[in-house]
Amino acid sequence: MAPAQNRNRAPKVSVLFLFLTYCSLQHSSSSAQSSPVFACDVVSNPSLASLGFCNTSLGIDLRVGDLVKRLTLQEKITFLVDSAGSVSRLGIPKYEWWSEALHGVSYVGPGTHFSNVVPGATSFPQVILTAASFNASLFQAIGKVVSTEARAMYNVGLAGLTFWSPNINIFRDPRWGRGQETPGEDPLLASKYATGYVKGLQQTDGGSPNRLKVAACCKHYTAYDLDNWKGTDRYHFNAMVTKQDLDDTFQPPFKSCVIDGNVASVMCSYNQVNGKPTCADPDLLAGVIRGQWKLNGYIVSDCDSVDVLYNSQHYTKTPEEAAAKSILAGLDLNCGSFLGKHTEAAVKAGLVNESAIDNAISNNFATLMRLGFFDGHPSKQPYGQLGPKDVCTQANQDLALDAARQGIVLLKNTAGSLPLSPTAIKNLAVIGPNANVTKTMIGNYEGTPCKYTTPLQGLAAVVATTYQAGCSNVQCGTAQVDDAKKAAASADATVLVMGADQSIEAEGRDRLDLLLPGQQQLLITEVAKVAKGPVILIIMSGGGFDVSFAKNDPKIKSILWVGYPGQAGGAAIADVCFGRYNPSGRLPMTWYPQSYVEKVPMTNMNMRPDASNGYPGRTYRFYTGETVYAFGDGLSYSTMNHELVRAPKIVAIPLEEGHVCYSSNCKSVDAVEQSCQNLNLDIHLRVKNNASISGGHTIFLFSTPPSVHKSPQKHLLAFEKVFLKGQEEALVSFKVDACKDLSVVDELGNRKLALGDHLLHVGNLKHSLTIRI
Repeated sequence: MAPAQNRNRAPKVSVLFLFLTYCSLQHSSSSAQSSPVFACDVVSNPSLASLGFCNTSLGIDLRVGDLVKRLTLQEKITFLVDSAGSVSRLGIPKYEWWSEALHGVSYVGPGTHFSNVVPGATSFPQVILTAASFNASLFQAIGKVVSTEARAMYNVGLAGLTFWSPNINIFRDPRWGRGQETPGEDPLLASKYATGYVKGLQQTDGGSPNRLKVAACCKHYTAYDLDNWKGTDRYHFNAMVTKQDLDDTFQPPFKSCVIDGNVASVMCSYNQVNGKPTCADPDLLAGVIRGQWKLNGYIVSDCDSVDVLYNSQHYTKTPEEAAAKSILAGLDLNCGSFLGKHTEAAVKAGLVNESAIDNAISNNFATLMRLGFFDGHPSKQPYGQLGPKDVCTQANQDLALDAARQGIVLLKNTAGSLPLSPTAIKNLAVIGPNANVTKTMIGNYEGTPCKYTTPLQGLAAVVATTYQAGCSNVQCGTAQVDDAKKAAASADATVLVMGADQSIEAEGRDRLDLLLPGQQQLLITEVAKVAKGPVILIIMSGGGFDVSFAKNDPKIKSILWVGYPGQAGGAAIADVCFGRYNPSGRLPMTWYPQSYVEKVPMTNMNMRPDASNGYPGRTYRFYTGETVYAFGDGLSYSTMNHELVRAPKIVAIPLEEGHVCYSSNCKSVDAVEQSCQNLNLDIHLRVKNNASISGGHTIFLFSTPPSVHKSPQKHLLAFEKVFLKGQEEALVSFKVDACKDLSVVDELGNRKLALGDHLLHVGNLKHSLTIRI
């Protein structure tokens, strides 16, 4: 799931009701405990020093083994759930595992609270906009700030140490309400985001894998991207996924998260995959996550997933069987209470051995030990001096502003209408239901921000403005067209801030169409007809919209997509509109026309097109239809030139003597063979900023492989964000592993390196690379 997928613990109860109730409790809290929760307090209880698990000089495995052998079965079971039990005789307090940090420390989840001690935390852009920066160093920098603020809050008793973020599901379908939480539709981008953000969250000064700043969690594993669409919800959905699509599209971000990011946790999802609940599938959990990928940490369920697989999916006949199957599959921790209620009976019935319980809680304890939870008072540990002074610092808030600016995507700019001149514009009309919003800008899984700068505030700080909402909310049942037209007719320029909010796209809420809600299109079109100056349309949303009408309307000069830009969104929008920042964001997902949703059901998980029934496929890698805007689209106020400096033309695979491909006409070879290793290719490009102003630029390296194994029509091999002053140039190098990066997944899920001509492209540059034996 994304950050703790369920805002409610019981799927039968309204998600919205529980969320509103929970948030009201959070905001009513004026103060909270002022000391952190930790075990092995040898200062208050010196006798604890003699216990092996409190001995910091021992290795983690020895300490965990010592702790587990001291517990009764009943005590062990209390450590299988997120609201973990206490064992006072051993100096172990209660611990709440569920905290969230999707794009800043969040009040979603019972483990974290804001109070008069720490009233807010830095709220970065929602993930989809940060991903649009295509800046891997930014992903990690944000993670570092979030973990610093999280540790600071832990040290004053306001947060836990285990944060169920990031959400790295592939944004497969534009209607998905939670696509806003993800890094987009591309497996490489999602993988880079996962690795970067996790490294930022978990980073320690010494870099030891046995020391975590906070514990991150990659979710929701796997093929989870439907919440509630036309009567099919996530609690009952069985995602039918081919082996090819699973290994080619859905698994890579999780694999990178575990192997490259060394994440401390993976969360299994609500849905079934090919008939098995993910939280009870031993192949997916014990087999892949822990077996193949060697997870160093714990596997947690999405909230109430075990309850769901029993009560909603009826996967087992008894609750004891559900508990046993989940634990035996590799689940270590249950968000919810199901394992706490039914595991003892499962043991007594002989459905699961106590040793399996020992194994699960050992993974949980080992994670807490890497966090220092069993090392005594945090003030004596790394990060122990962090506190309220380290939350909402100016530097942190500046990074939130910079992240929003880097992500904003300029989609249309007729005749250089943007940037606006702050001296030529005497009056700016600011119109739209998202023009003066606060909470909308931070999306979901949010916390209380340090402060807000709305779009109207950001623009009004530069020039005089006239504001008209135009609609009472984004639903825009009835547009107030006349007042909006009057404002635009007398203004030197008009900015329309439209789009969506959590009432349109959210957890538990998928869209049915790709049109702007209600009468938004009418408002935009009517205002554009009478506007005296240039009209700039700003779309605030997670997913894309069919804005073909605006793209093709000559009166609408510019279009910007700003995602949900976080606490500083208004300042970032103003900086881009008035040229104080040169836009460099690129779309991390395809924007489809409305016709797409009319012929593609959300429940069809196939990525690849099917000509026999007109199915067009999904994402830029496979989609064969028309687009409104494409993955990677985005303009700037600069023009950038690319020049290929160095790239190989032929790569020879040194197969061992007698290989079958010497005697038969092979179209591909196994990418995991001994011969297919260390085939690194160096590709060098020169990039020049031809403009007089500075700007950021993302270099995308794509490949179009030979047409074998239903390969992608193109896929992203690498990307690099550079910042260049006016007229400056830079050399950018990519190291491509031919076997890893140029290979494709075949129909059986095996990685193959296609023989023949691969076409590499960067912008308008194309380069042919032949792979042969």
